[in-house]
Amino acid sequence: MAHDRHYLTGQWLKGEGELLQVDNPATEEIIAELKLASEAQILQAVHAAQQAQKSWSQLASYERAAYLHKLADFLLLGAEQIGAVLASESGKSLADAIAEVRYGAEITRYHAEWSRRIEGEVIPSDSPTEQLLLLREPLGVAVCLIPFNYPIYTLLRKLAPALITGNTVIVRPSNHTPCSALALAQTVEQAGFPTGVIQIAAMNHATCETLCRHAAIGIISLTGSVEAGRQILDYSKTQITKVSLELGGKTPAIVADDADLLAAATAIVNSKTTHCGQLCTAVERVYVHHAVYPQMLVLLRKAMTARRFANRLEQPQAMGPLISKAAQTRTHALVQAALAAGAVCEVGGVLPAGQGYFYPATLLSQVDPSMTVMQDETFAPILCVMPYQDLDQALALANDHQYGLASVLFTNRYKDVMRVATQIEAGELYINRTPADPYQGYHAGWKKSGLGGDDGKHGMLEFTQTRMVALNFA
Repeated sequence: MAHDRHYLTGQWLKGEGELLQVDNPATEEIIAELKLASEAQILQAVHAAQQAQKSWSQLASYERAAYLHKLADFLLLGAEQIGAVLASESGKSLADAIAEVRYGAEITRYHAEWSRRIEGEVIPSDSPTEQLLLLREPLGVAVCLIPFNYPIYTLLRKLAPALITGNTVIVRPSNHTPCSALALAQTVEQAGFPTGVIQIAAMNHATCETLCRHAAIGIISLTGSVEAGRQILDYSKTQITKVSLELGGKTPAIVADDADLLAAATAIVNSKTTHCGQLCTAVERVYVHHAVYPQMLVLLRKAMTARRFANRLEQPQAMGPLISKAAQTRTHALVQAALAAGAVCEVGGVLPAGQGYFYPATLLSQVDPSMTVMQDETFAPILCVMPYQDLDQALALANDHQYGLASVLFTNRYKDVMRVATQIEAGELYINRTPADPYQGYHAGWKKSGLGGDDGKHGMLEFTQTRMVALNFA
């Protein structure tokens, strides 16, 4: 399949909008061309989704689960083919891309297994001849807006809970990585979902706005930037549509004086350089106790120096590219601004020559909390490190920020663990490890990191609304 057609109304349709060129960020080679879906096509998709939702929601939940299990089966069968497409448009290694598809199959099965566990409540009434029933109902048509960094996993992370709770779904993948989503749509067709239950199409921002403002949309689920979240909130005002927003982060890692410094440095650098730092929970700020700061700086410098970049289809163990030229340019500008403000570049910081949107693993010391590189999410392999005097200061530095998604603490003192666990201003805290988003947990941010969340029971319930029934039996 050329991946130049959208999966809409149960058909493979060529877009009627402008031409989109998709490149390989490691080589800058154009790997696909497709016309984006038009507004008229998307409006037809909304109608189809609205009609399909009526019968889809009336299926027994275990019947919906059967479709999800079948989808997971076909995802595993097609993992290598989907992974190959994903690797070429994202800069990932083939092994990592295939693993992402397989992990997506796992979260699909996880949500399928909720089919007999979606519970309401029975609440005592003030009347002895009445019971209050609180029911969980679907929202209708869910719009799922997918980022470029983990486009297959994030798609399934939203799709599966939306479907098991009785919603139909329209997916808009990132225009950087649309082809893997269209390849995944083949498994949707193979699994035999009813027409209109799942639709996947690439579109421009104006068409996406039309989709999000439509009266038939029950929820908009986005993983993206803060600015993208603001746009979605604006769209949602038209119909007072529910939103679930995961808007990135600026993960702080606090390294105590009793930590295993080598283990901490290794974990932090792996976190920061995975997918070239294009991960919302990647460690970005490292606060190290002053007594061990010199040793930790040496370990971080050594580990970052050893992290080389290359085309991962040729060198799978290397760090891959950023997603675009714009991302590469922005990354270098952040580093240069930090250096001009007084930061010291311990490693990296040089804009590479040649093809591909690469950027070296970059370690900055002598940073100040007011610097842009410390305030804005870099989404790049830039790591900032500074010392702290005591845990009070470390918490103040970690919390003095607009984001609150994930956080990390390296220590073996349980009292410090409990203190940070009750005072860190973030939706997640990882002890002696870096973030990994366990899908049975709940991935939700504080502050500007979002509203609502993904994963687990609570992520699934994001796709529901409640109905209270006052049952009088007098």
